[in-house]
Parts: sequence; structure tokens; C-alpha cells
Amino acid sequence: MAKQNLSMGRKKTGCTKILSKSHRHVTFSKRRSGLFKKASELCTLCGAEIAIVVFSPAGKVFSFGHPNVEPILDRFLTGNPNLGSKKKQLIEAHQNANVRELNSYLTQIINQVEAEKKYGEALGHIRRANQRQCWWEAPINELGLHELEQLRVSIEELKKNVAKQANKILFESTPNSLPHLEMNGIEYVEFLESKLKVDAASTIPNAYDVAYGDLL
Repeated sequence: MAKQNLSMGRKKTGCTKILSKSHRHVTFSKRRSGLFKKASELCTLCGAEIAIVVFSPAGKVFSFGHPNVEPILDRFLTGNPNLGSKKKQLIEAHQNANVRELNSYLTQIINQVEAEKKYGEALGHIRRANQRQCWWEAPINELGLHELEQLRVSIEELKKNVAKQANKILFESTPNSLPHLEMNGIEYVEFLESKLKVDAASTIPNAYDVAYGDLL
């Protein structure tokens, strides 16, 4: 009589609710990860589109979807298999419109920056040109030899013009009191100074003459 095989194999346990709360959370976390992993493998192997929504014992929601949960749920709820692709097209069109708008705005900003840059360069050229034209307004220690020579010539010319103008004004204002000789403005000033000295000397009496008159 053959001996009965007494070896004990792995027994299949029944599926019942775990009583321990902490054990339930641990088991949920492990099984949820395994469920999402199996769903991902199914999508990869078969090209399936999957949406999974799971609520934990604590009420937290977890989801997995390929390619996305929302379009698959919309297709399931409406019964329209093409709704997901249409929604995807609308989203892509909206994104493309936003990208075009941002590119247009960026182009405007770049053009404004370039315009401001050119405007600044033009102002710089004008400022440098004005500085070259009004070089005499710069400090003396900043002028070169050629500019100093030009400044000296200009000052001499200015002195001549001032003397001519002064001579003209003096002759026009007091023609009878001027001597009958041609003098420039500077010479006339010197003439007036000498005349004042002579007049002052003639008005002060000589001490010898006063004493001699008293004796007489």
C-alpha cells in the first residue's frame, strides 16, 4: 500500500478584512503600489489606456492613468471614444496660442529694447558732437595744446572786438569831449586816466604860491 504523501504545501488563505488599523494602512500602501505597477505594465505591453482611482481607508485619493486620467474618465462618463483625442487637440491648440502670444510679446519687448539702445547711442553721438563744438567750455587742464592755442587766438580776437565796440560807443556818446585823434577803447581809457590826474593836480594849490601870496 502506497504511503500517503504527508508533506504540507502552501495553503491558500482566505481574503478577509484586516482588523488592525496600522496593518491595513501598510497593506494598502504595498498593494496600491503593486496595482499601479501592474497597470503600467499592461499599458506598456498592450498599449492600453487605463485610469485607476483609489481611495485609502483614511479617505485620501490616489490615481493612475495612461496617458492621463481626465480624458479617459471623460470618455467613460460620456461614452464618446473620440472625446479624449478632441480634448487633447483643444488643449494643444490653446497651448500653441499661448506660445504664439508669448513669442509676439517677447518680440515686442526685444524691439523696444533695440529702439531704446539706438536712441541712447544717438544721444551719445549728439552729446559728443556738442562737446567737440563747445570744447572751450571744458576745464583748462583738460585742453590739449592745439585747443589752448585756439583759445588764445579767440581771446585776442575777442579783446579786439571789445575794444572796437567800446571805441564806437564812446565816440557816439561824447563826440565833443574826445581828442581829435583816433584811439581804440583801451587807449581811450588810458587817456581818461591821465586827464583825470592832470585835472586833479591843477585844482590843488601849490604850497609855495600860497605862502608867497600871503607875504604880498
